[in-house]
Amino acid sequence: MLKTGINLLFINLLLFIYSNETVNAQSKAPDWTRDPYRKYDKQLYIAAVGIGSSNQMAEKDALGKLVAIFGQSIQVDEEITTSYQEAVSSGVVATWSEKTSVSSNISTSTGMDSLIGVEITDRWDNKRDFYAIAALNKRTASTLYSDIIKANQSTINNLINISAIEKNTLEGYARYQLAAIIADITISYVNLLNVIGVQGGLYNTKPGNDYRLEAQNIVKAIPINIAVTNDKSARIQGAFAKAFSELGFRSGGIASRYVLNVNVVISSTEHSANNIKYSRMELEANLTDTSAKAVLLPYNFNLREGHNTLSEAETRSFLTAERKINDEYKKLLSDYLSQLTLKNR
Repeated sequence: MLKTGINLLFINLLLFIYSNETVNAQSKAPDWTRDPYRKYDKQLYIAAVGIGSSNQMAEKDALGKLVAIFGQSIQVDEEITTSYQEAVSSGVVATWSEKTSVSSNISTSTGMDSLIGVEITDRWDNKRDFYAIAALNKRTASTLYSDIIKANQSTINNLINISAIEKNTLEGYARYQLAAIIADITISYVNLLNVIGVQGGLYNTKPGNDYRLEAQNIVKAIPINIAVTNDKSARIQGAFAKAFSELGFRSGGIASRYVLNVNVVISSTEHSANNIKYSRMELEANLTDTSAKAVLLPYNFNLREGHNTLSEAETRSFLTAERKINDEYKKLLSDYLSQLTLKNR
């Protein structure tokens, strides 16, 4: 009994010491660790406190909580954000933007994970838990984001201010796709201003899908002439036409600016040991801009099929080529159009 009583006394003593240390530690903690608005005026700032096992983790937590205050209203699809980041970092946005004093801000505003004007203004720790406070000055944010919204709208206007002839081209399509990306990001900035109490809606920014719809209309107005030599039962022609059609393009048009020149070369060999005949196909397809006299998208492959008759071997080679084009070309063309949107000119 005595031993048990001593153990209980020892445990209670440890709990008392730990409790006192905790109380002392908490009493020394700045008020802002419990409420960021003990440090900042809520009318002038948006603030959040982060906690973590290190200063870096606490700062990251504080920034994440600050962004979370704005909720879904400023969230943008990850693919769009990535495309915008690529367009900014590669200089594409700068190509179409006016030379203004906010260009440096645009270069840093590539995502809502790093709000412009946010600062980590204080840190505190008790050797076990680390705290950081992140704050955004509403007035500063209002000025910065308002300027960026205006600059982005100017960039969009520069992108789509083209003649009807220029518009119905692959470059016109790329311009409208880039305008759509910038518009989506800009709307997130407008929403941010609304959250902090500024009438961002006054900027009357069109949604990105309006520009994407026009980009699709452009594609529908661009005929692609597909010219294939040495085809068989129009299998190669049909496979390429399918890829273009699924992306919205029209096939045909002898006088079209864009031509897919496809050259198919068939050769045959025979394996004397087992009397197998082989048909070898070499295919080269170049999407060409006849106006610029430039190959836009090259594509080529070679394959071989065998059978005990040369006719069947050749038929098999065309069937395999058709499947290969169906599997590969649509994605290749789609990737090219995406990169065209982000290509600096």
